[in-house]
Amino acid sequence: MSDRAALPPTEPTRRLLLTRGIAVLALLATLTYLGWRAFFTLNLDGWYLSVPMLVLEIHAAVGLGLFTFSLWDVDRRPALHDPDRNLSVAVLIPTYNEGPEILLPTIAAAIALEPAHQTWVLDDGNRAEVAELAAALGARYLARPTHEHAKAGNLNYALARLEADVVAVLDADHVARPGFLLRTLGYFRDPRVAVVQTPQDFYNVTSFEHGTGSPLGEPFHEQTLFYRLLQPGKNRWNGAFWCGTNAVVRTSALAEIGGAATETITEDIHTTIRLHRRGWKTVYHNEVLAKGLAASDAAQYQLQRNRWGTGAMQVLRVENPLAVSGLSLGQRLAYAATLLGWFDAWRTLGLLLLPPLVLLTGEVPILADGATFVAAFAVTYGLQQLAMYRLGRGAYRPILSTVFELVRMTPNMVATLNLVVPRAPRFSVTPKGRTATNRGRTPAPRPLLAVMGFSVVAGATYVLTLIGLVHIDYRYDWAAVGAFAWLVVNFGLVVIAVRRVRSLRFAAERRSAVRFAVDTPGWVDAAPVTIQDLSVGGALLAAREPLIEREAHVLTFELPTGVASLWANVRSTQRGPSGEMLYAFEFEAGQHTSRALVSRAIFDGDYAVAGTERRAWADLLRREAHGLSERFAHAPAPSRPMPTGMAARPEAARATVSGAAS
Repeated sequence: MSDRAALPPTEPTRRLLLTRGIAVLALLATLTYLGWRAFFTLNLDGWYLSVPMLVLEIHAAVGLGLFTFSLWDVDRRPALHDPDRNLSVAVLIPTYNEGPEILLPTIAAAIALEPAHQTWVLDDGNRAEVAELAAALGARYLARPTHEHAKAGNLNYALARLEADVVAVLDADHVARPGFLLRTLGYFRDPRVAVVQTPQDFYNVTSFEHGTGSPLGEPFHEQTLFYRLLQPGKNRWNGAFWCGTNAVVRTSALAEIGGAATETITEDIHTTIRLHRRGWKTVYHNEVLAKGLAASDAAQYQLQRNRWGTGAMQVLRVENPLAVSGLSLGQRLAYAATLLGWFDAWRTLGLLLLPPLVLLTGEVPILADGATFVAAFAVTYGLQQLAMYRLGRGAYRPILSTVFELVRMTPNMVATLNLVVPRAPRFSVTPKGRTATNRGRTPAPRPLLAVMGFSVVAGATYVLTLIGLVHIDYRYDWAAVGAFAWLVVNFGLVVIAVRRVRSLRFAAERRSAVRFAVDTPGWVDAAPVTIQDLSVGGALLAAREPLIEREAHVLTFELPTGVASLWANVRSTQRGPSGEMLYAFEFEAGQHTSRALVSRAIFDGDYAVAGTERRAWADLLRREAHGLSERFAHAPAPSRPMPTGMAARPEAARATVSGAAS
């Protein structure tokens, strides 16, 4: 286990020194610029614009400083030893309302982990079908009689009833890779290590959060910068914190602080603060060892960010890491870089409102020669962006990052208000799997629409002023021109954000499970077919000839994990581009063991998500010219085992499942 090939390679020294040099230069330029702005350019007559603008610039400078601090060294890696196989281990899967298609892959993968361990499904929904699923796959099931304190309460209830030296916590939608425990348990040879956190990554790569490219070897998503760079950077200060899932935690450390924190809805970071105050260590292992579901649409994304931001404000009120005792300066700054980032939403709003206010009032926030200001601003801003790009190591995307800032601006502002007006927020679980029956557009945030309208009015007013239909006396013409250009850029970014929110590409999810492109031979009853897409909920297959119509079919296919057979029903049929028949099948309820085989195969096999794989033109032309693969004609029909625990007739099978569920 000393092989670290799966971890990101250490940054070359020359590149690291260049990045640090640019960052320091950007900070020095920023301090010089701010000094000039504060002492020589403030327009006190228009203080209502000039003072807020300076405050926004100071806030941005503080953000750059914390960004530099956080990413100064992202390669600090504590010693990794062979796993201590004497540790007793329990894998905990807390769940509330996630369906079987979401839970089954998580449970199946958790049970298969090495070394030997217990797997517990902690169901706060008290659902008979989840108990049945856990029992069928070999996991233990636990449901508490009351449901206070949401996830933290669920974990604490379980910790009081099981015996384990360490517990691995996996959210209901996070599927562990085979080496999850083997790659993390070695850190616990240090008796002061309380938490080992690994990155959150996501297998639904067409989600609202995903973009293009693969920095650090995984598809880019909005949280890549945090999980692959900012969190590893906290190792330098023993400041990495528990992120709720994909982590292993020492139970004695939790017992020392009274269990997972229940005073806030972000129990993970709050619990870590208490652990750090008691002198416990935390480790960030920067290797993707589990994948879950990212927010598939803007509504889920905003709900999730509002919950996280609200919890951050609760932490600042209840146990502020900037003020409480027991933390080092490095740890305080590491927490500040995360918790204070929620206030960036107000800076974003301010930068959106300043240009139209300048154009509508005629007042300017800056008293300076136009050429001098443009030169100073361009050099400073250019160095800031270059520093952020270099520090981001390919995970900072200026335009896409700004678009996401705009999308989360509204929920983040609402969240930060909890610091001023405390309220008792309700823990809202982010919906997973099928969230709608029809694809509908997500409504755009009203503040963004209001900003768009305000910008149109201000821009139109300026244009009318230029042609003489409206009279506004601008103190400096260059300032008005600059404000108008700034407004146009902002308006374009807001339009991009609104279009992304409203896009049908990111509409509410209708499928219960993500489909993977497997392209493997299979059989429907006695007919050979090609399985094109596969999920734990169903399959898309191609057949040379139309299938015999039946109420239910036995679908059989070969997988690396073995031959699986499941009862399935046809949901739709269409003619393919090469004349083949395409059938969309949905697996019947139950059949947990066979579905577990399917799940293990598609998640361990790293198949591409259906619709995202790219095929060479030569392959596409060959398929068009020759029709379906010759394996349809020559594939032998193997014996087709019946699904485990299912009767021979589909009617009996459905009755069995229905009776078990009731």
